[in-house]
Amino acid sequence: MGAIFGPAGNSVSFKKNSKAGLLAYLNSFGLKAYEFQCGMGVRTSSETAVEFKNSIKGIKISIHAPYYISLSSVDEQKRLKSIDYILQTARLAKAMGACRIVIHSGSCRKIDRSIALDLAKNTLKMAFKALKNEQLEEIEFCLETMGKINQLGSLEEVLNLCKIAPNCVPCIDFGHLNARTFGSIKSIIDYEKILNSVENELGFDCLNRLHVHFSKIEFSANGGEKKHLTFSDEVYGPNFEPLAELVAKRNLSPTFICESAGTQAEDAAEMRKTYENFL
Repeated sequence: MGAIFGPAGNSVSFKKNSKAGLLAYLNSFGLKAYEFQCGMGVRTSSETAVEFKNSIKGIKISIHAPYYISLSSVDEQKRLKSIDYILQTARLAKAMGACRIVIHSGSCRKIDRSIALDLAKNTLKMAFKALKNEQLEEIEFCLETMGKINQLGSLEEVLNLCKIAPNCVPCIDFGHLNARTFGSIKSIIDYEKILNSVENELGFDCLNRLHVHFSKIEFSANGGEKKHLTFSDEVYGPNFEPLAELVAKRNLSPTFICESAGTQAEDAAEMRKTYENFL
């Protein structure tokens, strides 16, 4: 199958409000994936979701769940509300024909990381049970690696969380990992270590169908991620070319979602071309 590429939401260059125009826009860039944005809440009706699904046939859809989900909150009510937000996103995913929802795990600023991880595991278990009760267990949870140091979401933490259930797939955000490690991703060897960790912990099948976020991200020397950039930035990384070479070499089939700031479709197309040059 090979890797497929798409944007997180719409680039600035997408001016049309008509959903019918999105498919032609994505096709013009040779993109086959699209991540629908619900970061500020699930506000799309099931009727609109079905219309969207019908207007974008042939595109693999994923949905980004609300940013304010916190699997690891010390406040039990916040964790219970997070389960409801996940359910809302999963219901929308089913109506929209999306196969995956991307989830942030939360903060560990006020508590020990191991305690935060245990809280997140318990919340996930409850969320999976709730999904099963609504016959939504076919929706995959993509737990995202995070860019700020005080967030739960290192590579190791995400891989640990993904062992909770078989429908968990890591969302490896290489820009986030690069930011939280202060620019450590520089070469194909650095990328290979990350992919090998996924395979060693979760198996080849999980690695092969990996969900990936990619963008260049500015970071600070103490907190990690500051802001998303575009591919035109020459100061911050990571660079996509070594990862493209590695994915082509290993014949993997991940879904790449570009999260550049305003040029996500254009940069996703650049990623696709770079990858295809290595095939």
